[in-house]
Amino acid sequence: MTSTLAAIFTSAIPLAGPWRLVFMLPLCLSIAIVYKTTRCDDLRQVPMAALILWATIVIGMFAVGLGLWLLFSIAV
Repeated sequence: MTSTLAAIFTSAIPLAGPWRLVFMLPLCLSIAIVYKTTRCDDLRQVPMAALILWATIVIGMFAVGLGLWLLFSIAV
């Protein structure tokens, strides 16, 4: 049991194609929720503020990725 559990954390899961982006979405959402929970004064503001921050993070990451891809395409 312990060796199986250790194997989960020591061996990488192969991710290719769109699965990389799919796993990025909940990671960004959890970061947005934790950040907004520490920053908002009223707890009722957290869901909408976290959703807006999540969209900002995801759109920003896609924009940076697209910009770097374009820069790489022009340079090569």
